[in-house]
Amino acid sequence: MNITIENIVLIGSLLLFISIVAGKTSYKFGVPTLLLFLVIGMLAGSEGIGGINFDNPKIAQFIGIVSLNFILFSGGLDTNWKSVNPILKEGIALSTAGVFLTAVSLGAFVWYVTDFTIYESLLLGSIVSSTDAAAVFSILRSKSLALKANLRPTLELESGSNDPMAYVLTIAFLTLVINQEQSLLSIIPLFFQQMILGGALGFAFGIMSKFVINRIKLDFEGLYSVLVIALMFITFSATDSIGGNGFLAIYVCAVYLGNQDLIHKKTILKMFDGLAWLMQIVLFLTLGLLVFPSQIAPYIGVGLLISLFLILIARPLSVFISLMFFKMKLRRRLYISWVGLRGAVPIVFATYPLLAGVEKASIIFNIVFFISATSVLIQGTTLSVVAKWLHVALPEKAKPIAANELHTLDLPKSAMKEISVPPSSYAANKRIVDLHFPPSAFITMIKRKGKFVRPGGSTVLEADDILVVLLDKEESLDQLNHVLLGNKKSTT
Repeated sequence: MNITIENIVLIGSLLLFISIVAGKTSYKFGVPTLLLFLVIGMLAGSEGIGGINFDNPKIAQFIGIVSLNFILFSGGLDTNWKSVNPILKEGIALSTAGVFLTAVSLGAFVWYVTDFTIYESLLLGSIVSSTDAAAVFSILRSKSLALKANLRPTLELESGSNDPMAYVLTIAFLTLVINQEQSLLSIIPLFFQQMILGGALGFAFGIMSKFVINRIKLDFEGLYSVLVIALMFITFSATDSIGGNGFLAIYVCAVYLGNQDLIHKKTILKMFDGLAWLMQIVLFLTLGLLVFPSQIAPYIGVGLLISLFLILIARPLSVFISLMFFKMKLRRRLYISWVGLRGAVPIVFATYPLLAGVEKASIIFNIVFFISATSVLIQGTTLSVVAKWLHVALPEKAKPIAANELHTLDLPKSAMKEISVPPSSYAANKRIVDLHFPPSAFITMIKRKGKFVRPGGSTVLEADDILVVLLDKEESLDQLNHVLLGNKKSTT
């Protein structure tokens, strides 16, 4: 079946519907939904029952990049800085040194067992060197897997921040494969340029985005989500256009924004959570359509060998070396080693050699696809079991609510208070978003001169306003009084 303008919407919507319905029941059989989306895409492809003829790596790469923007940005928004800060050094070590060591060790093994050149081998190792944010985020959260200590934020920080390093290594070794006269040292400036510009511009765009979101006055609440999407793409494309790492920039930008007070923040977070799931489905379906199972079959043997080496040797080796200077129990290091899921990101990166016309690009793509599929199947289905074996999982009754999940819950409040805003209050003539209310307090209504005003982040409080506030706990009242009732002199 050829994709046309007339049937693309029908085909796309049917595939989405089938994926969502099938994904709802897949975990009863221990099958990760992401793998299911991939299989549905393959079944709908030219060699499957759907017969959809799709063989365009350029379009697949474009869809992949757009999808990764949403997935990484959503993951960054959900990253709670208080949870991440204690394990920031470990996360950075895993997402930089860990990725590099994985790429090099796997590349050396590929060079030993295949007829690839050393640069082609290192290119393949680089493509699959990062853990996949989409796979880790979706599997950990959909399984509601609670882990001891700081394991979960460590894993989510690593998976959300290590794609930029893998991207830099992929582009660097792809350059060496194409231009073999260049020396290995020539890629070092590219690495520093990508990472430094990406991190710095991501932080700068985060500050700028917060200012724009909180200062611009839009007539409709839904437009703020659209505004954030525009700022996300501006951050990525502007950083990429001047030689920085766009993936790192949007992740840093999102982490910054997710830990700031924003107008309509709850709406923005929920919207991006839904879009991230949509993009994961679209991404895996697209990559499934792109694959020809008959072309993968000849490489199952070598693909399985490389995949097992990655899971059992390269990943654990890179984790243990990159974390050797940190105090951490052995079983936690082992679990981090096991949660090295490869998903859609390596398959997206594998389209770069295809578009560059590398001689063995199709072989690399098929091997990478097989590695990603087996990783999600083997590791993704056993996360809970391995966590229990290693005693790093919390008992069901002891599972805490993660800080980054609070915005999705409509929790009943334990107390309701009416608090007036005196003329001497610091809060008078200030917007709600600028007052930094405690997270456990929620303004439901404002009584103003005999009328009721619906509050929003951009609402300016006036003297003699009466705020109807719901509180999760009575202790929050003291924090609220400090914000609202403190006079200007005592709070500056």
